[in-house]
Amino acid sequence: MYRYKITIAYDGTNFAGFQKQPHQRTVEGVLERAVNKIAKEPAKLIKVYGSGRTDAGVHALGQVVHFDIPFNLANNAMLHALNSILPLDVEVLAVQQVSEAFHARYGTKGKRYCYRLALGEFVDPFKRHYTGHWKFPLDITAIQTALPDLLGKHDFTTFCASGGHTKTNIREIYEATATYNAQENEVVFEFYGSGFLYNMVRIMVAVLIEIGSGKRPVHDISRLIAAKDRNEARQTAPASGLYLKKVYYPAEFEK
Repeated sequence: MYRYKITIAYDGTNFAGFQKQPHQRTVEGVLERAVNKIAKEPAKLIKVYGSGRTDAGVHALGQVVHFDIPFNLANNAMLHALNSILPLDVEVLAVQQVSEAFHARYGTKGKRYCYRLALGEFVDPFKRHYTGHWKFPLDITAIQTALPDLLGKHDFTTFCASGGHTKTNIREIYEATATYNAQENEVVFEFYGSGFLYNMVRIMVAVLIEIGSGKRPVHDISRLIAAKDRNEARQTAPASGLYLKKVYYPAEFEK
């Protein structure tokens, strides 16, 4: 068997998330069908393994997946074969044949997410599937002042939605930024960390919006982390604005 690491981008609008679900269109499902079509009906179903799940409506700029296939195909040939089969809302960006030591999920060193928040009184019809939206005044400086409180290793229970299944809620955030894009009239949040809990990024964005709206003290994040209580955070930003930007691996598996 030959193991391939593929990096993909997808528009999550018409997917019920990454993970396969009965009678639902999922990214994992369409990828698995494409890989098995290339393998020409293998005796055993070839499974694909993603770096993690994304929810319905969440997008990816650099999701990573691996699979094992029973023949050797050049990287470029695999890329073209997959893209010729996959639907137009999924694209394979890169292919790398790797050793069996690589695992898309268990080998990650970190992940980077971005969140696009469109401002303005009304929802832009051409952005409604690709941004969150906030029509009220927002103090970007207050948000930027609050962001360092997220940095470091913490128990992020307050920022984890119910339904997540992890052994620990401790994660480390390395970078957290918020930048105003005047041309698009958007605030772009970016978070880089060791990993993220279920809905963690969307909950963090919702809290930061409340801080920028004056609904919370600027340094309320420190109190929320200490509370370890999801009810203290309450809100979750819409899935439409969230993008999995990059997944990090040890140097030998980075292309």
